[in-house]
Amino acid sequence: MKIQELIHTALALIVVFAFDKFGLSLVGAVLASAFFAGREHAQAEYKWIERYGDGKRANMKWWNAFEPRVWDFHSWFWNLAAPIGVAFCFVFFKE
Repeated sequence: MKIQELIHTALALIVVFAFDKFGLSLVGAVLASAFFAGREHAQAEYKWIERYGDGKRANMKWWNAFEPRVWDFHSWFWNLAAPIGVAFCFVFFKE
């Protein structure tokens, strides 16, 4: 494992900790999750356009970013599932 794989998770925790100081840790988890979900969706769009759309956004349909062939393990786990999971685990399992 590389340290770069944990950056998104660390950033999500920083957001949750910042909101937790005001008693709004759930809001922080939702914001961090929405940010990383949107970011990874955009990255999937860019990958699809580069690989299958001849470099043109106009060749892409709205559903193409959800195709499994543009999502690899790194993008769906380290950049999406891990930050969301850790953020909500902090919210629901803290004392």
